[in-house]
This record gives sequence, C-alpha cells and structure tokens, in this order.
Amino acid sequence: MDNAHIPIIDLGGLVDGAPGGLEQAAREIGRAARETGFFYVKNHGIDADLIAAANVAAHAVFALPEADKLALTKDFHKTNRGYVPIEGENLDPSKPADLKEAYNVGLELAPDDPRILAGEPFRALNQWPHIPAWRDTVLKYFNAVWGLGRTIHRAIALDLKAAPDFFEDKLNAPMATLRLLHYPPQPADAAAGQIGAGTHTDYGNITILLPDEVGGLEVRRRDGEWIQAPTIDGTFICNIGDCLMRWTNDVYVSTPHRVVNSSGRERYSIAFFLDPNPDAEVSCLPGCVSTDRPPRYAPISGADYLWSRLDATYEPTKKGS
Repeated sequence: MDNAHIPIIDLGGLVDGAPGGLEQAAREIGRAARETGFFYVKNHGIDADLIAAANVAAHAVFALPEADKLALTKDFHKTNRGYVPIEGENLDPSKPADLKEAYNVGLELAPDDPRILAGEPFRALNQWPHIPAWRDTVLKYFNAVWGLGRTIHRAIALDLKAAPDFFEDKLNAPMATLRLLHYPPQPADAAAGQIGAGTHTDYGNITILLPDEVGGLEVRRRDGEWIQAPTIDGTFICNIGDCLMRWTNDVYVSTPHRVVNSSGRERYSIAFFLDPNPDAEVSCLPGCVSTDRPPRYAPISGADYLWSRLDATYEPTKKGS
C-alpha cells in the first residue's frame, strides 16, 4: 500500500491571495474531491511552532491519571465535549469497539452566551483539564485550522460553480470539533477485527488531520484497494466528509478510512472536523444538479444531519461507557 493516489496540493497561492491562486486550488481540490476524497495540503499558512505546541498538548492530556480523564466525560453524549475512553466509541458497528481514546473540544462559548442559555443544538461548554496553558494552546490551534478550513471552502465553492464566499455564513459559527487522539499499540490479544479506528467516513464537510510520524491511516480507494496515507512533514491530510458529499449531490466522494496502529508504538493525531452551523441548510448546490443528475437528498439542517450520524456511532457503546 502507498499514497501514490493521494495528491499533495500547494495552497500557497490561495493562502497568500496570489493571482490565480484561488483558481488553481479550486481545480486541484475539486479533482481530488471527485477521485479519492483525500488530499494533502502544504504551504497552508499555519505556524510550525503552533503545530508543535498542539502536539505537546495532545501528549499531555492523555498522560493524565485515568481518574482525572474520566472526570472530563460529563454528559459527553449530549455535548460532544470532553474525554472518550478507550473502547468508548465504535466507528464500525460491525466490529468491536475502537482501540483509541479521544478528547473533544468545540467552539468556545461563555456560560452566558445566548446559544448556551437557549439550549441550541450542539452548543455546549468545553471541559478543560488542569494543565497550565493547555486551554490557550488548544483554542489557538482550533482557530487556526478553522480559518484554514474556511479558506479551503473558498476553493471548493468556486469548483462547484458557486461564489467563493458561498460557505462563509454557513461556517462562521460551526459545529466544529477538534479531536485529540491517542492510539496505544495494537495489542496481541485484541478481539478479532478490533483496530484503532474502525472503517468509517467522516460526518461533516472536511477534516483537517495532523498525524504524528507513526502513521497508520489507511484509505479505501473507489476500486476497494486500501492504500496508506503516511505522514508528510509540513502537510495536513484533508478529506471530504459526508455532509459536503450531500451538499454536492454526490459529486464529491466521502471515502472510507481506518486506523491500524501496527507500529508497536504509541500513536497520536489531531483531527479538526469542520461541520456547518447548526441552522445551515444543507441542500444540493445548483451547480451539482442537472436533468441527468436530479437532487438525491432533501434539504436538512446541519444540526439534524449531525445528530443522525452521532446517534449511530455512540449508541452501541452507551451502555458500557
């Protein structure tokens, strides 16, 4: 397995606003989104020191005592915030629960924010571990990759024959999740079919993944062959999610993938899942509809769509969590 079918896209012109940069990124991202649903991005504009600090934060939170981590699981299934223990979720319900632990952070809101007080869907307070400067580092990284995701969506919109700012008011208060992940080495006594993260597709618009050097991400091509997506210095791995596939009337592909940590080492990664605003209407874009390709999906709100996906993921493990 290799990454020969996952392109590396240079975002320098797009990020810097260079002439033609938006158009070039739109062409290259559009091609990758149709063919594999995965692509690397380089020259993305996010500071290397911030990336390094985020990696340190990921190691620090999972090094906490188990009791401290479990204290941060309060109402996880209602809020999608806080800690998920090993085997706490099941991305492939046909297989045993996943061999990973996770820590979720969402859009940061104050306790008196009207969206919190009104009980708006997917609005909740983040839970913060007692680690010096951890919150500031993680929020700075959250905001950086959120900005990158919105920039990438300008190219996506142009590729889909929409105005470059089409997604801006649909991603300016998103149900985004920054997920820090830790995968222990694959144990020799793991149950049959049990791996780090079972085969799944992502739920939102795009995912921006920062893996460590250990690797382990595997992507299933459209012909069914599994290929590796190894870590490439200076890049993020991005992939199309189910919500954007729905927005594009299945023009873009949301590709199944999994994590198998057969390295014998600890594996860490940080994934940013960019889901739309709760009240954003997810409906087929006009540029993706034709006489030969009528709309395949009815309009749905971003919140209702995400609820439908999370319920399927966590229901098998709720009784044991």
